[in-house]
Amino acid sequence: MQSLAEQLAARIARGGPVTVADFMHEAVTHYYANRDPFGRQGDFTTAPEVSQMFGELIGLWCIMVWQMMGAPDKVVLAELGPGRGTLMNDLLRAAGVVPAFVKAADIRLVETSPHLVALQRQTLSGRDVQWCESFDQVPDGPLIVIANELFDALPIRQFIRQDGQWRERMVGLDGDAFCFITGPATEPDLPPELLATAPDGAIVETCDDGRALAAGLGKRLNRQPGFALIVDYGHGRSGTGDTLQAVRHHRFHPVLDQPGLADITAHVDFQALAASAVPARAWGPVDQSDFLRALGIETRAHLLAQAGGDKVAADVMGQLRRLIDPGEMGTLFKALALASPHFPAPPGFVS
Repeated sequence: MQSLAEQLAARIARGGPVTVADFMHEAVTHYYANRDPFGRQGDFTTAPEVSQMFGELIGLWCIMVWQMMGAPDKVVLAELGPGRGTLMNDLLRAAGVVPAFVKAADIRLVETSPHLVALQRQTLSGRDVQWCESFDQVPDGPLIVIANELFDALPIRQFIRQDGQWRERMVGLDGDAFCFITGPATEPDLPPELLATAPDGAIVETCDDGRALAAGLGKRLNRQPGFALIVDYGHGRSGTGDTLQAVRHHRFHPVLDQPGLADITAHVDFQALAASAVPARAWGPVDQSDFLRALGIETRAHLLAQAGGDKVAADVMGQLRRLIDPGEMGTLFKALALASPHFPAPPGFVS
């Protein structure tokens, strides 16, 4: 059986170079279909795997926005890209302090990987949960959406400026190895002032799938009441720079080497997501540290630390630092909220 690298090489040999987005799509789809990438034994660790506090505070956020919606008897609670199910499990446990919310929640997990669905079933055993393969399958009604570290894994296109023209960056072959090459001239869909001032050699990125998903969320939130919370790493405003990266066994890995065996991601352009979500209203992005502090993570950490011995206290305070310190996840990771236009600022965001 051919490896993904062999399949991609044969495809390029037959039809010519592919876009970065096509290469990334194939690599990411293969990667998530075949493994549990999370935690110490995997390739990377997400905030829900760092500490229960993250999911607990997201649960608190969900309760508060549900109350802002008038506490409807039925609310669709959807998580996009739910990993092992850890975040949803912690969210629901914390939300148990308001039984009416848990009773109202119609829980939908949007997941395409059968391997991860199996893990989510284990984590959420005993919970009334249903699965969807796309956001379009999420049923109508009042809505709360959570997406933690989803958008960074969606395929991006890259463009490089050469001799005053923008050209799409492609993936070709140099012998048996994959390599970046310059493709046809084309104008990226980015703010004109950014494109006009970028020097030769500059690289910009767009994420068509991310924008399409944000647009779908925006249309839904304009039609029916609700909120969406997007937490990911990236930049608040569109800019230049090559952010494509791969990680394997918690170490950086060459992006084009052994596709499908490493986690490939890129920084999220929060400005582009917010613009795509119109007519929904966007709040933020704010740094993850500011968002979690506003929800009371420091108070929660001290309560957990006091409930255990010295070892537990040290672990909890280490988790807190990982989530909010600028040198860890505190500022690189950001939170963006989308909401139906008539709602005020949700918790953690300043109007």
